[in-house]
Amino acid sequence: MTNKNGIIGLTIVIALISVYYLSFTFVSRNIKSKAVTYATDVKGEVDMKKKQRYIDSLWREDVYLGHTLQEVMERELNLGLDLQGGMHVVLEVAPADILKGMAGGNARSVAFQKALKTAAEDKAASNSGFINRFVAAYKDAAPNTSLASVFATSANRGKISGNSSESDVIKMLNTEMDGSIDRAFQITQARIDKFGVTNPSIQRLPGQNRILVELPGVDNPERVRRLLSGAAKLEFSEVYLTNELAAGLDGLGKYLTKQAEIEKASSKPAATVAATDTTKKPAAGGLAAQLEQKGDSTKTDSASIAAQSAALTSLFVPMPQGLGVYLKDTARASEILRRPEVRSLFPADLVFMWDRKGSEAGNNQLILPLYFIKKANGEAAMEGDVIVNANHDYDERGRPEVTMQMNGEGARKWRSLTARSVGRPVAIIIDNLVYTAPTVQGEIPNGNSSITGNFTVEETKDMSNVLKAGKLPAPTHIVEEAVVGSSLGAEAIQDGIWSSAVGLLIVLVFMFAYYSKAGWIADIALLINLFFLLGVMASLGAVLTLSGIAGIVLSIGMAVDANVLIYEGIKVELEAGKPFGQSVREGFKNSLTAIIDSNVTTLLTGIILYTFGTGLVLGFATTLVLGLLTSLFCAIFITRLLLEQQIKNGKTFNFYSGLTKNWFKDNHFDFVSQRRRFYIISSIIIVIGVGSFIFKGFGLGIDFKGGRSYVIRFENSVDADQLRTNMDEVLGSTTEVKTFGGQDQVKITTAYLIEETTPEADQKAEAKVMEAVKKIAGNPAKIVSSNKVGPTMAKDTLWSAVYAILLALAANFIYILIRFKRVAFSYGAVVSLGHDVIIILAIFSLFNGWLPWSLDIDQAFIGAILTMIGYSMNDTVVIYDRIRDYLADDKARGQSLSTVINNALNSTLSRTAVTGISVILVLIVLMIFGGAVIRGFTFCMLLGVIVGTYSSLFVAAPIVVDLLQREKNKEPLAVADAAAPAVATKKVKA
Repeated sequence: MTNKNGIIGLTIVIALISVYYLSFTFVSRNIKSKAVTYATDVKGEVDMKKKQRYIDSLWREDVYLGHTLQEVMERELNLGLDLQGGMHVVLEVAPADILKGMAGGNARSVAFQKALKTAAEDKAASNSGFINRFVAAYKDAAPNTSLASVFATSANRGKISGNSSESDVIKMLNTEMDGSIDRAFQITQARIDKFGVTNPSIQRLPGQNRILVELPGVDNPERVRRLLSGAAKLEFSEVYLTNELAAGLDGLGKYLTKQAEIEKASSKPAATVAATDTTKKPAAGGLAAQLEQKGDSTKTDSASIAAQSAALTSLFVPMPQGLGVYLKDTARASEILRRPEVRSLFPADLVFMWDRKGSEAGNNQLILPLYFIKKANGEAAMEGDVIVNANHDYDERGRPEVTMQMNGEGARKWRSLTARSVGRPVAIIIDNLVYTAPTVQGEIPNGNSSITGNFTVEETKDMSNVLKAGKLPAPTHIVEEAVVGSSLGAEAIQDGIWSSAVGLLIVLVFMFAYYSKAGWIADIALLINLFFLLGVMASLGAVLTLSGIAGIVLSIGMAVDANVLIYEGIKVELEAGKPFGQSVREGFKNSLTAIIDSNVTTLLTGIILYTFGTGLVLGFATTLVLGLLTSLFCAIFITRLLLEQQIKNGKTFNFYSGLTKNWFKDNHFDFVSQRRRFYIISSIIIVIGVGSFIFKGFGLGIDFKGGRSYVIRFENSVDADQLRTNMDEVLGSTTEVKTFGGQDQVKITTAYLIEETTPEADQKAEAKVMEAVKKIAGNPAKIVSSNKVGPTMAKDTLWSAVYAILLALAANFIYILIRFKRVAFSYGAVVSLGHDVIIILAIFSLFNGWLPWSLDIDQAFIGAILTMIGYSMNDTVVIYDRIRDYLADDKARGQSLSTVINNALNSTLSRTAVTGISVILVLIVLMIFGGAVIRGFTFCMLLGVIVGTYSSLFVAAPIVVDLLQREKNKEPLAVADAAAPAVATKKVKA
């Protein structure tokens, strides 16, 4: 083994990285466990607010190797929503509303409204952008009207004019559309901060006007829907100065002092963990005293001042604009400031608002500024609809600044506001968060202003985007949603752990039973592979989902394949009478090509899964791809190191057990002569399947047809037929009701109100479903998870799935052509894959409604199909590799093509059987223990392995025989010359 020390060094480095990153997971879990213990009362109930306060108190504190709790949780191996509960949302920015805002009053014309409607209706049929569809529709509706005359409004002054060309207008519309989506993204980010969840995820989906949001642990979906939907509200308000509120703040100090005394007298902690800050010490003449000197006429003695100062500074920190609160204390501060007795201390028009982002205060602490906003009768001085334009620029000293222009009404209001606010700050607010509060230098008469300060270029770009948010209505609609209850997540964790443990144990035992002592070496490599896989996932920030656990278990099953190829190669060398050490070295060398080729095809499919997949499919693809890479490393290098250590110690052993010694030895199955019989069998199944496609169709999941689904759990068993009748009566439409994971749990799917995207529609649909559920007397029930996919999202998902399958077929065709240099091999592989897909579809169509688990065609099914393609290609490539070697061998020159390929197929039977049995055993375990969520997904993969193995032997290889025979008949050559690749070797691989 060349560069052995380098491999050992690399292994140690990967191991240390894995240990380091996985350690964050253990530390985080330990702290969360302590938080639960801290928040659990004598009755065993957990106070979630108290638990959150405990975590908040450590959020910016060093807890592990110089890392704060925030950094520790960011580095831990995160659990997906299906394992811990939470909410997944896909938001879509409404392009029609953006165009209306840009057209102003012109949007009310009949032609404009007709074009908008046509553009929306054509979305399913056209792949062009919404703007292109609108432009085409508007030309049809108003052929003699130029686009410039529609969009050359005051809002777009300086960008286009009434004489602008059509291409210039379209360019401007696309630019503004992209900008609106960016603004929606930034606003969504700010809104997510309000949830206080750990490790939220938000990303703009590439090439789309959609934003993906995942909020782990969220238990109030209605609040999420309301906060994430709708247009942003931009406001400008005056700000109270701190010295103007001295009396109120002094009263707040007295109130906090009294509360501390009451808590102490009742033997309760004077302050919760979240409200304690040992880094601050109240100083003589503290905040209360400073405020009194600035205008409070109340007479207090020095002891009272000190007590009030201590009470205030235990929670609030003086800042230039007023007060701030340490991030860990904001929940407690907000709760105190909402109390009626505290509100009464301040002016009636005062509103407390937080800054959008905090500022570093040393010691890893983050202070969030608190503003005292003036709102007469709850109304801001002016709102953002008066903004015409905003841009980031540079002032005369080259510093980044923001410029903004207002319309006539806005200019008048702005003049009045700035005239009475000279020398005072004016807050720019969006969604009740203060983005900035610049000090007014003087009256601004014309509505053209610049905002300067210590800004970066990125900050001025963000701020200009925020200001534009008030210019155009850019509401976001929820087009896909999934809610997973925490109880269902806990069950999923248990299912995942059981399936992983049992699946791994079965594979380990099977390898030992088949290969005896050599099996133990493979088992050690598999365990190291699992450790490396989890470590790599943690280091990359990957999220572990239930489907990801399925991917881990399956990747372990498929990792067996590389070890099997190596071991079978070593067995061939040993049977040839070669020494043990030489057999090991040559066995590794000769199996390397088949290992690389078979894993690359699966890897290509995994990458396509990762690129096109979301949710369950994405989680599965992530672990499958990473698992393939780590399993390759462990099989090729770790197994080799372990075997060479045995050689170094002078030990030898057999690569079989007493039970398996003669398995698959001297096989002489005639695969080729029976090929037409198997062609007929496959054709009959395909014809029956096509008939089922036509007359019965498929059960489409909501991923592809749109709709709402709810998983509802009853206390006792429930009659699905009775519940279906209730649903049809209440919802007035056909509703699908299926038992899901047990007789006490059902999955309800309906298209009720699916065209409506408002939070009210979601609430109404859920209420209607529960109305039907409550008709089942004496059997209480609750929703444990829900899912919604809008029609446009469903159509896009369907097309993405079709593209993914076609791309997988094309990628594998090209790879096979490159590696085997004959179209016959590529054609055989692709026909075999098409055969597998059609048969799986036939089974899902024929047996839909007959089996006790879902056979819906959805994203999970497509993920399983693509995985099946990867596995089938893996199997086919190994067989092709052996066929290529046999055709290139000198012994083939005197044999018929059928004989050579029969011999090649017989020589691969042991590898095909061992790998197939390993993967099938793993998938059976997933079917039993993996839970209802992935049962249909697992069933599809199980069918895929069986059908894929069949097609590799009885479809892919026979097609190669027929095509090569046809070539031979057209151009008579020796078998080896006709079929061998450009570069041939005489070595027959294992």
